[in-house]
Amino acid sequence: MGCPIAVAMAEIIPNEPDAGNAAEGKGKGEIQAVQPLLSSGFNQIYMFRYILVVLLAFVSVLSNAQVQLSGFIRDAQTGEPLAGATVQITPGGKYSLSDEHGRYSISVAPGNYVAEARFLGYEPRRESVDLQSNTLLDFTLASSPLLTDAVVVSATRASERTPTTYVNLNKMLIQKQNFGQDLPMILNWSPSVVTTSDAGAGVGYTGIRIRGSDATRINVTLNGIPYNDSESQSVYWVDVPDIATSTQSIQIQRGVGTSSNGAGAFGATINLQTNTRNDQPYADVINSAGSFGTHRHTIGVGSGLINGKFVFDARVSRIKSNGFIDRASSDLSSYYLSGGYYGKKTMIKAIVFGGKEVTYQSWWGVPESRLKGDEQAMLETAADEGWNADETSNLLASNSRTFNHYTYKNQVDNYGQDHFQLHASHRLNDVLTANIALHGTLGKGYYEEYKPLTSLAAYGVTEPVVGQDTIRKADLIRRLWLDNKFYGVTYSLNYESEKINSVFGGGWNDYVGDHFGEITWAAVSLTFPKDYRFYFNQGRKRDFNLYWKTTLHLSQQLAVFGDLQVRTVAYSANGTEAKLQPFDVSGHYQFFNPKIGLTWQAGSGGQWYASWAVGNREPVRDDFVNASAGKYPLPERLNDLETGYRLRTAAYQLNANFYFMKYKDQLVLTGQLNEVGASIRTNVPESYRAGLELDASVQLGRKWRWSPNLTLSRNKIATFTEVLYDYGENYDQYNEVRNTYHQTDISFSPSVIAGSVLALKLGYHAEVSWLSKYVGKQYLDNTSNEARAISAYFIQDLRINYSLKVGWARDITISALVNNVLDVQYESNGYTWGYLSGSGVHRQNYYYPQAGRNYLLMLGLKF
Repeated sequence: MGCPIAVAMAEIIPNEPDAGNAAEGKGKGEIQAVQPLLSSGFNQIYMFRYILVVLLAFVSVLSNAQVQLSGFIRDAQTGEPLAGATVQITPGGKYSLSDEHGRYSISVAPGNYVAEARFLGYEPRRESVDLQSNTLLDFTLASSPLLTDAVVVSATRASERTPTTYVNLNKMLIQKQNFGQDLPMILNWSPSVVTTSDAGAGVGYTGIRIRGSDATRINVTLNGIPYNDSESQSVYWVDVPDIATSTQSIQIQRGVGTSSNGAGAFGATINLQTNTRNDQPYADVINSAGSFGTHRHTIGVGSGLINGKFVFDARVSRIKSNGFIDRASSDLSSYYLSGGYYGKKTMIKAIVFGGKEVTYQSWWGVPESRLKGDEQAMLETAADEGWNADETSNLLASNSRTFNHYTYKNQVDNYGQDHFQLHASHRLNDVLTANIALHGTLGKGYYEEYKPLTSLAAYGVTEPVVGQDTIRKADLIRRLWLDNKFYGVTYSLNYESEKINSVFGGGWNDYVGDHFGEITWAAVSLTFPKDYRFYFNQGRKRDFNLYWKTTLHLSQQLAVFGDLQVRTVAYSANGTEAKLQPFDVSGHYQFFNPKIGLTWQAGSGGQWYASWAVGNREPVRDDFVNASAGKYPLPERLNDLETGYRLRTAAYQLNANFYFMKYKDQLVLTGQLNEVGASIRTNVPESYRAGLELDASVQLGRKWRWSPNLTLSRNKIATFTEVLYDYGENYDQYNEVRNTYHQTDISFSPSVIAGSVLALKLGYHAEVSWLSKYVGKQYLDNTSNEARAISAYFIQDLRINYSLKVGWARDITISALVNNVLDVQYESNGYTWGYLSGSGVHRQNYYYPQAGRNYLLMLGLKF
């Protein structure tokens, strides 16, 4: 449930001074190897124009030879488009799958046909049609009483009558953007979302913020099972590479949302549902390749429905990338296996999936001095960091945007994780369905680092004597390990009638994580026992929650929603940490999280809604371990008001939402350190986020569709106190200097976030999409200091998707993605630190540059 990289990420670690030139040369050589294919701007433009002309030629030939049956498939009750529905015509057996907007199209010779629309969980519908010319035929499908995979996530998801803010992403939309990058990159165009990549190219360690809240405050579930790391509460998408390929749908709830299992939602909830039942046998082969040596290979197979009851699916994937940042390589492998039994009233499904990642560390970032190419400032950076001559030389000689402080060839994060899920659902009668899921996760791995001239006493080993000299410092290599286990059960009882929809559910989870360090090599002979661990500690966390949520339909127009959750958390950890400091900490919390709201159907597809929700959240592991003299911070509390309007018609969809999120005792970094120099977080009594979110999807005729979104927000801390340390002129003092600010901006919370996807359908087989993203200025800390900020950026991507049906394959898909078309130089993340001395204020800002123009090509074969 997390990576060892997160356990000691805050520790600044110097690296091997000798390996830099060789490692750097290798990385540049690999990048140069692909540059001849992509180096000329003219050739790049010519290549994509050529591809576009070829696609248009295909479309022209096909459209002249045949007539088209096309239209939309929608839910009969809600009018929502059904993506992935099948329309098949007889005679001939040709079929089409609807896209993310519910559109389908079939090319046939003129004649009389019967068209049948089918979608899992809905009653099929047939229509006779005389096709002598291009014909439009829309289908509306009514839901079926048969049990489907949707019941697995229904307890934790919002529905069309839930008074909260959410967006659904279906499989078609996910796969269209899935070129092998991490999942956050696929979600980048959702409202209020900001993404970042340590390696700069979207593969490896990536992050996501929603409404300014980072991954530690976003509740993530996979099929209703908690995924957040139990101790840090963060989310490591690198541990489940290519999970998007095995994802059926994603729901993003912004704000507190509805009750869910796992970590408290303090900014948003991301709810993934993996692949649902596929009644037809299939085989998929997907390959993609592009800039920075990035390539992805995926094979998936499915049995289809066997004897009307059994379905089996499997996938294996391999993704590799050199990364945009020097040496920021990723080698990722993953798998997914599932088997399901589908009876009339009972569904049982076993799912096993996991991944292994070997990722070269690049979390240090690029200092501002290096970005600006200021040699004097770079020397000051090296002095503030305490870097030796080789490390300083690496800083001065590196590329301004791709600098990586780490040069040791095996400075990697090496971690594997396996997930086991068993889901069972049974329909007790026409209105009651019971669900239970057992789950377990096993993870183990380390990150390795080179420590030059480090104190041997700091590792608890005997200092060797050579002749008359005692060796007190030496180069060594160490590994910091995490061996963790997470298991539990989730359950729900769903009641659904014409007037009442009610869910009673919850979960119990137990986590155990062993943290320890080993020395694998030293430049001098050291004496210590076999399997020696210079530190060891264990953390354990138990989490229990119980919720009851009900929607009561008082009339055709008015529905009232209530959601009550009780959550208890017990955390403890003891042993020694990496600096050999002993600790023994524990915390016990009981939270009550009520939510109420209402929706009003305004007619013509419009709906008004309003809700008020409370969320509570316990401190994370570092808050306990780094607490000064056991002074643990208080838990955080959030009151979230959401109110808005939704409109659904055949031609467009519109969502407008206002939110006010008021925090009590929000935890923030102030610069304060504990007794051993580790950063600690402090509660700030009052802070808030307020904003307006707008998003739409508009069908502009038969060819164009525009999906824009805009977030305008204000994110403030009432009173913030920054702590700096004054070490004196001779660096022999240790005095705290406090600076107090009022109504300051919350860090990493841009006041403007905007996105847009403008899609053009070229015939029935090709689509060209122009994707835009604007992110306003973000501050690196909570002081609103203009000198410590990430500049606003506006980037454009181009995506081309072309699908072709031939006799020997169900579908051939050719796709191209040009990221950052205009080659904008920008940074998406960063951090800052500073101190005082006799020479004045020392301040270092670090940033994470993202790649300029880069490319990915994908070929998908479906059989």
